[in-house]
Amino acid sequence: MSSSLLESVDVNAPVSLSWELWSDVTKWPTFLSHVERVDRIDEKRFTWWLSLPGADKYFAAELTEVVTEDRIAWKTVAGVHHAGVVTFHRLSDTTSRVTVQVEYDPQGFIEHLGALTNLDKVLANYDLGQFQRMAETLATSAP
Repeated sequence: MSSSLLESVDVNAPVSLSWELWSDVTKWPTFLSHVERVDRIDEKRFTWWLSLPGADKYFAAELTEVVTEDRIAWKTVAGVHHAGVVTFHRLSDTTSRVTVQVEYDPQGFIEHLGALTNLDKVLANYDLGQFQRMAETLATSAP
């Protein structure tokens, strides 16, 4: 059974700032609560360590598309199977919309339960809220 989620957040920060935070995958743990660590292997590949309710996960992924200030897409190459894309939309000079789409195959009881009860969407919305707060704080403190 494959599962997917699609969530967005509007941010009071320009696209350039939203892009800057997402474009460095090693920064993802600062706003993605379930991501413990991301390490770059090279320019296209990286490893993730996730801490999810009832399960810790590790996987390797590769960037499949990077378009500056537009989109970042990835897919796993080892471990948990999933693929995702983050897109960036300019709403004005000072606001942007960030959209996250992830397709994944839930493994085990906890992940299936999370997909069935929309816990994955709750977690995604929480993380996007964390991202929003971080980006807006940086935007207001920028000279």
